Formats: sequence, structure tokens, C-alpha cells
Amino acid sequence: MENVFENFVISVLKLYRSVQKIKNFEMREFGLKSVHVMCVYYLNESEKGLTSAELMRLTLEDKAAISRAVGQLKEKGFVKYEGTYNSEIVLTEEGREIARSILEKAKRAVAAGSAHFTEEERLRFYSSMKEIADNLKVYYENLKYQEDNLS
Repeated sequence: MENVFENFVISVLKLYRSVQKIKNFEMREFGLKSVHVMCVYYLNESEKGLTSAELMRLTLEDKAAISRAVGQLKEKGFVKYEGTYNSEIVLTEEGREIARSILEKAKRAVAAGSAHFTEEERLRFYSSMKEIADNLKVYYENLKYQEDNLS
């Protein structure tokens, strides 16, 4: 019998690790790491900029990782901000160039990952993956709620 749990967990881990390796590989030319990819992506999507707290929420990274990443992006001249935690962080023109490159690289990686899918299969897969992630988040929150109410 197929081990659904093992297949699911190993597939998710392989997917995550492959994405991390690709992000790290693709960012080497800019002296960046995988954590910077989503920061630059979300900053590029925002017209007015984002605070560190907003980046934390969007990227699912912790405060220390975002603080380091934003500091490194500023050192390299890819972002600018006034220096307080609640400051709006915005991409510089050089940062926008990096963002364009990231989008192109991401498009190629996504195309490679779903190369044998029809458009309908690809959309269904991403929809299913999002639903699984959302359902597991709710499942975990229910577990925590039950634990908290038993204590």
C-alpha cells in the first residue's frame, strides 16, 4: 500500500529544498540569498513600500531574518528607508532592476517545474496546493486551541 503521509511530506520537503537551492543559486550574481527573493518580490509589488512587519507577514520569515535581509539590501543599494522599524522600505531603481531579473528567473523556474502540465492542470495543482496549505494551517490552529484550552 502506498504511504500517503511519507509521499506527501517528502514531496513537500523536496519542493521546498529545490526552491531554496534555486533561489540561492539565482541570487549569487547579486550577492543575495533566498530570503531576499521574496522581500524584493513583495517590495516590487508595493507602490508605496512596505514596513518590516509587513514583509514578515508576507514572506513568513521571522523578525531577525527580515531585519538582516533588509539591512543587506540597503547596504547593496537595492532599498532605501529612514531607519526605524516602522519605516516604509522601498526599492531603489537598482532594486527594481533586480526585481525584474527575479521575476524572469522565477517565471523560468515555474515553467520548468510544471513543464508537463497543461494550463488547466497547472492552475488546478496550485489551487489544490493552496487549499492544502490553508487546511493544514487551520488544523494546526485547532490543535493549538485545544491544547491551550486543556491547560
